[in-house]
This record gives sequence, C-alpha cells and structure tokens, in this order.
Amino acid sequence: MIAAASSAMSWSLVIALSAGALAFKIAGLVVVGTRKLPVVLERCLVLIPAALLAALVAKDTFSRAHQLGFDERLAGLVVAVIAVWRRAPLIVVVILAAATTALLRAAG
Repeated sequence: MIAAASSAMSWSLVIALSAGALAFKIAGLVVVGTRKLPVVLERCLVLIPAALLAALVAKDTFSRAHQLGFDERLAGLVVAVIAVWRRAPLIVVVILAAATTALLRAAG
C-alpha cells in the first residue's frame, strides 16, 4: 500500500513539473515573441544543455543512494576524460570508460 502511494505521488510530481516546464516555454515565447535576445543571453542559453549534462554525469559518478562517495566510476570517468583529451572517437571513449569501471569492479 505504501509503495502504491509513493508511486502515485511520484507520477503526479512528474506530471506537475512537466506542465510547469511547458508553461515556462510558452510564457517565454509569448514574452520574447519575435524580439531578438541579447547576444550574451543567447551564448548562455546555448551552453545550458552541456552544463546540465555535466552536472548529471558528476551526480551519477560521485553519488551512491543519498551519499557522496568515490568508487570505480571515478576511474572510468578519468579514463574517459583522458580519451576525450587525446581526441579518441566517442565509441572508443565509452568502451574504455565502461571497460575500466567493469575491470575494477571485478577485481575488487
């Protein structure tokens, strides 16, 4: 019974947040309309998806349940960063990071 109530609460929260996000998008279109945004604001808006992706990677790499911690995922991230720095193709970066994490988990 508790799990069902928790699940219903989660879905209602997801729906409410989705509706709020849609309302913000529509409000932005109505407020801005056809006017041109300042160049500084346009540059910032372009960077938001990359910043959100980096934040999600950091959160998933350094957290386990509700606590911060370092484990094999950090080594995989370090290997991925080095591979990107060395300009490896994306598939190679993903395989290297996953293999590093898997090998360290199997060893320890």
